[in-house]
Amino acid sequence: MKKPIIAVDMDDTICHLVKRAIYHNNINFPTHPLRYEDMIHWDTSHMRHPECTHDVFYGRPGLFEELEIYDEYVVEEVEKLHQAYDLLILTAAEPKTVVEKWNWLQKHMPYISPEQFITCKRKNLINFDLLIDDGAHNLIPALNDGKKVICIPHPWNINEREQHQFPLMTSWKGAKAYVDRLLETEHAESKFDPVKR
Repeated sequence: MKKPIIAVDMDDTICHLVKRAIYHNNINFPTHPLRYEDMIHWDTSHMRHPECTHDVFYGRPGLFEELEIYDEYVVEEVEKLHQAYDLLILTAAEPKTVVEKWNWLQKHMPYISPEQFITCKRKNLINFDLLIDDGAHNLIPALNDGKKVICIPHPWNINEREQHQFPLMTSWKGAKAYVDRLLETEHAESKFDPVKR
């Protein structure tokens, strides 16, 4: 029997990118400090120092290898998903950051194989049954395609969360059980026959 495909994002889903980028920004550009709570949009160029371009903010060499894991449960829960489902790590990446991201995975989640690691910005082109992500630009197309999603809440997706009522996951504690329930609901709905006999 074919296993459901679970796609899991990296940045700000299994590790903290924005908080670490803010940390370096506030050291290097103290006249333009940033706060995580204020990052309510993807485009924060109006908040950053003129010299802190997108490439500077996210392009610090080694940045993606030094990110902290999302929480104390994420490594174990992702491994549970890996054992139970066809798991993909699906992450947007610039060519120069691909190796850093792979190195991060090998350090924290060495059970992930190269076949499970896909770098792709247009995630809706990938065939999966459920997506765990923080980017509404990924979650909404998945929903529109009839797929299950779980949103990792952050300030930059608050408006879309209010509009779309995504299932949320604020901690990775119990994530495998949560995914099980969402997929069981889908299986039950597919077997439901609405025709009255």
